[in-house]
Amino acid sequence: MPLISRRTALVCAATVAFPTAAAPVRKRRADSFFGVHFDLHPNAEDRELGKDLSAANIDRFLDRVRPDYVQYDAKGHAGWLGYPSKVSRSAPGIVADSLALWREKTAEAGVALYIHFSGVWDSLAVSEHPEWARVKPDQSKDDRQTSLWGRYAAERMIPQLLEVSEKYQLDGVWIDGECWQTNPDYAVAAVQSWRGLGLGMDAPRKPDDPLWDVWLEFNRQRFRDYVKGYLEILHRARPGLQIASNWLYSTFVPEKPELAVDFLSGDYLGNASISRARLDARYLSQTGKPWDLMAWGFQIANTDPAGHIHKPAIQIEQEASVVLAQGGGFQVYYQPSRAGRIDDRHIDTIAEVARFCRERELLCHKSRSLSDIAVLYSRNSLYRKSNKLFGGWGKIDAHCAGLLDALIECHCSVDVMPDWAELDWPVLVIPEWEEIGDRLAVRIADKVRSGMKLFLTGAGNARQFASLFGWKLSGAAGKSPAWVAGEELFGIASGLWQDMELGNGKLVSQRYLSYDSSRDTKLGAALFEVGKGRVVVAPGPIGEAFSLTHSPALRQFVSRCLSALGPAQVDLEDKSAPIEVVLRSVRGRTVLHLLNHVNQQVAGAYPAVDAIPALPGQRIRLRLELMPQKIVWEPKGVAIGFDWKDGVVTFETPPIRLHEMVVFL
Repeated sequence: MPLISRRTALVCAATVAFPTAAAPVRKRRADSFFGVHFDLHPNAEDRELGKDLSAANIDRFLDRVRPDYVQYDAKGHAGWLGYPSKVSRSAPGIVADSLALWREKTAEAGVALYIHFSGVWDSLAVSEHPEWARVKPDQSKDDRQTSLWGRYAAERMIPQLLEVSEKYQLDGVWIDGECWQTNPDYAVAAVQSWRGLGLGMDAPRKPDDPLWDVWLEFNRQRFRDYVKGYLEILHRARPGLQIASNWLYSTFVPEKPELAVDFLSGDYLGNASISRARLDARYLSQTGKPWDLMAWGFQIANTDPAGHIHKPAIQIEQEASVVLAQGGGFQVYYQPSRAGRIDDRHIDTIAEVARFCRERELLCHKSRSLSDIAVLYSRNSLYRKSNKLFGGWGKIDAHCAGLLDALIECHCSVDVMPDWAELDWPVLVIPEWEEIGDRLAVRIADKVRSGMKLFLTGAGNARQFASLFGWKLSGAAGKSPAWVAGEELFGIASGLWQDMELGNGKLVSQRYLSYDSSRDTKLGAALFEVGKGRVVVAPGPIGEAFSLTHSPALRQFVSRCLSALGPAQVDLEDKSAPIEVVLRSVRGRTVLHLLNHVNQQVAGAYPAVDAIPALPGQRIRLRLELMPQKIVWEPKGVAIGFDWKDGVVTFETPPIRLHEMVVFL
């Protein structure tokens, strides 16, 4: 990537003066636990940016919330800068420099300041410079995505980032509109570079064209080079600047971290945000990088015109608990008014969320997993089957999220394993991924023969492992109606099933072709002994079906499959209690997190939740290597009585309000 000009470097050197005498030390992002994100996406229609923001308003926010960092807007997807710039176009409606005031007050308070900055997505840049736009397969110009083969990064984006980071002495940059806004590019430079590979083919235009997979990977590599380019320039110019590319090295880009980003981050949203956070938090916790996740403090209402429906504090706390329990940092996203003011109601809500998080910080942040189960997250399947460069994947990974939800509802403490990670879990669960790859399948089979336990779902996995484990298939996979029996009713699991012969296996559960258990019975799940290990295979769309229904009968089906593999790590007496169980270790202590998911928001017509009743106390059995000397109920600090026998501790908890912790000492 070309270096910026000397003139631009000189302009960027002009800074705003900020108080530095005896200023408190600001935390690095790797050590930060709680932050708040504000973005406005300044645009051409703004007329009062910064008008209502005051030092008193910021002081009240910082005094009440006490965040480790604030992320404030510098450039949104529209492409207009939200601060007065000498290198690019600022929004026309800047009345006062909000970023300067935020820097002044955060520096005084010892709070780090990051900016929200849109990268690949810059609608203004492509409108002013059509030659910078990504070219679509039909040769039309994209109206928002810039081309990674063009001059946008060198001539606009990097000069903007150098200017703003120096001018406001920023601690870091959260670059948005990146991997999830990147698509295959047919710009002249991209096509010429492709031809230079000497493959003898024009750039593929559609998934059934030859070399389509190679073309997608060619574009992915360009994105990696683009990120590497701006990281090198920014880190060289400002060595202390901490940079993240939103969703890089998460489930959106499920690759082993190799680029020099300083931390990982993403914003989770939607009408099932707890389910989304469960998957993403568990994935990020396995990357080995500092990470955090951002919950939206509002939903976009299903009204005309669409507007913000703000979430009460208890709803955000319920969402936050999923992230906290996995050891990550947490941030919440609010938008101030267009004039920059943060309403006192919002400050009070964020302060309550901050208090909730801080009460749990010492027993949550930077913890490590003690789970004995992991769900495989397959980059290979996504990259080979999705026809996308990066996530969000939509329905394509729904089976993985669905099976993870089922395991959590079975009260399993469970991790998510990237397919590039080591196979270090006693129990591995593989959802209906279409192509995990032969090499990984062989590695898994070897682990099973050495003692690992495996739970497979899906017709594809039944076929993938048939030759490795020796079970026999009956014909080809085909779509079929399917119901499984629960303790009370049936659960529907229709879709692609692979019939199998039971052979030397043991039947775990049947399936039925209608909700009539007196006829049309087929194999639903079977257990096979393989070497020193065990495999349960359910050759149908269990994860996908659960993601669509969250059926109690399907949850009970999954529970039977797990029971066939061996005793549970954690056992709750109330099997249907809506409790997420997470077992972690932090600072030498074993901590069992209990998350109350009553009334979690799952429907667009019910976007705000202000009542989450406490759950009754639970009788719990937990396998532990050593007998504890004491058990404490946190954050209340109340001692709990317990029994110990044969490596199992049994105890009863007080009522579970929202996110409580059992600490074993």
